[in-house]
Amino acid sequence: ALSQAACQGILDPAAVVAWTDRTERLLRFRFDRSELRAEVPAVADELRGLLREVDLPDSVTPESITASFVESLVRLRAAISEDVAAAFEGDPAASGYEEIALSYPAIRALSVHRIAHELHLAQVPLIPRIMSEYAHDRTGIDIHPGARIGSHFFIDHGTGVVIGETTEIGDRVRLYQGVTLGATSLKASSSLRGQKRHPTVEDDVTIYAGAKILGGDTVIGAGSVIGGNVWLTESVAPGSRVMTDPPRNVVSLDPEGEPLPLQLPWDD
Repeated sequence: ALSQAACQGILDPAAVVAWTDRTERLLRFRFDRSELRAEVPAVADELRGLLREVDLPDSVTPESITASFVESLVRLRAAISEDVAAAFEGDPAASGYEEIALSYPAIRALSVHRIAHELHLAQVPLIPRIMSEYAHDRTGIDIHPGARIGSHFFIDHGTGVVIGETTEIGDRVRLYQGVTLGATSLKASSSLRGQKRHPTVEDDVTIYAGAKILGGDTVIGAGSVIGGNVWLTESVAPGSRVMTDPPRNVVSLDPEGEPLPLQLPWDD
């Protein structure tokens, strides 16, 4: 299979990465009119060239997809602007919008995702996945291009976040590092290909660090708070608060000279 993929491969991943870097800058950075007049046609030309290297559905052409994508840039930039605002509202360590747009890994990952998702919706093969894995490599945030993410979305810190292909996320949702929105594993997992396998997170939900929420039938109701390290494979009603049991201190001080429970004696 690997040799077959290599023999059939025409698309250069480095070209996709270069186009991704150039395009996501249009969403995060400020450009004056003269810069945009030069940059947008260049982005369009490069995309058209990449699209000619993959097998597109018969219903679309490189030209039609490119035209639609260029039209979407204003909307995508507005979405990232809302994500930046959500980060500023949610992170007291942020000094301003510029710091967030330029340095926060979550904003970079979301910029790439929103572009990749647009191409995914247009049924473009391979390119969106190369983009998402590039963002994963650079930011530690793994978002499948098929995931649907609403407005005003914020990932705090971001490292280790995983958002699966069929995940649906509403508006004003906040995630913390290490959150997984994933699928349950079956012995024959390939039988689930094309089905809803990942959870739905409704509006105004907060999910704290390390929580694992799995399964296509799992719905996190609007306004819920999911605590850190929670494991969920079933739905929760709107307004829920889901927490793990608090930890217990099982090590107590013993009389001097005796080892503590659960601790091996020190070597002499």
